[in-house]
Amino acid sequence: MFYRENGQFKTSYKSDQQIFPIPQDRWAIVGIVAFAFLVIPLMVDEYLYRAILVPFLILSLAALGVNILVGYCGQITLGAGASMAVGAYAAYNFLIRVDGMPALAAILLGGVVSAVAGIIFGIPSLRVRGLYLAVATLASQFFWDWAFLRIKWFTNNASSGSVSIADINVMGWTVSSPNDKYLFCLGVLVVFSLMAKNLVRGNMGRQWMAIRDMDVAATVIGIRPMYAKLTAFAVSSFYLGVAGALWGFVNLGSWEPAAFSIDRSLQLLFMVIIGGMGAIVGSFFGAAFIVILPIFLNQMLPLVGGLFGLEVSVALVSHVEIMVFGALIIFFLIVEPHGIARLWSTGREKLRLWPFPH
Repeated sequence: MFYRENGQFKTSYKSDQQIFPIPQDRWAIVGIVAFAFLVIPLMVDEYLYRAILVPFLILSLAALGVNILVGYCGQITLGAGASMAVGAYAAYNFLIRVDGMPALAAILLGGVVSAVAGIIFGIPSLRVRGLYLAVATLASQFFWDWAFLRIKWFTNNASSGSVSIADINVMGWTVSSPNDKYLFCLGVLVVFSLMAKNLVRGNMGRQWMAIRDMDVAATVIGIRPMYAKLTAFAVSSFYLGVAGALWGFVNLGSWEPAAFSIDRSLQLLFMVIIGGMGAIVGSFFGAAFIVILPIFLNQMLPLVGGLFGLEVSVALVSHVEIMVFGALIIFFLIVEPHGIARLWSTGREKLRLWPFPH
């Protein structure tokens, strides 16, 4: 009843092309962001920060990067974890090797280095597609796993092969407590989400979608495939690099190459498939689903097993988690290829038309 457009007239192209042309959407987003900044820090404890909120924010940022490449440009990737690793290790080396390097600048420069690496490994996309491109990006995953494990310069000659970062300082603000980490990651995610939304709505985003839908037709109308594909790899890798630096600096504090293995790449791809390809909001749905589901299964399966007198082991819970992920991916690929975001969009459309659907 409250989600209506009656009487909302748009008298200029500018008002019609807003990010959220419906006032209810604008106020809802403002309310959600205000709630996240002002209310959640007053309600949650340290466990929720560490187990759910901070991982959700960082993985949402990484899923945005994967969605730009896979969902909007149609270029499959299995090397998202490698891009995160490049960003994390590049930011680490900028921070320890350059005197006076601000932590925020190191994180952003890590994203830039990851974007350059993404362009290099994105060059095969100019000649191959589909499964062949997936194998090419998988090669980048194995290459960077080997490089960060074997080349000691990346880890500052650490004997253990792992690196660690103390609490970072951002313009005089020491990001140390779980609340500080949450607010810092939330601020970064809000800014990067707004950037992504504007990118996909603009000229560059339209070129990506044209390449995704039919690259031959896009070439005929004057779109350069090389420019479109490589910019998609660059922007995607930049987002992933920043997310990787945040994952290492803020969430882990100490990490090794295994933190960005092929499992991380597959996890991010699952987020985009389940959340919704080609939809910014799908990245958030997918990240929330992937982060919350394992915790839900860890809590519920032992309870259900106890009701029936069964002992549920940790190994069984992990196996059930994998089975559930696989079943959901198959379900969404068959029933709703555009994921949870499409279901959300359909619900919004029905609200706009209710009670007179047509």
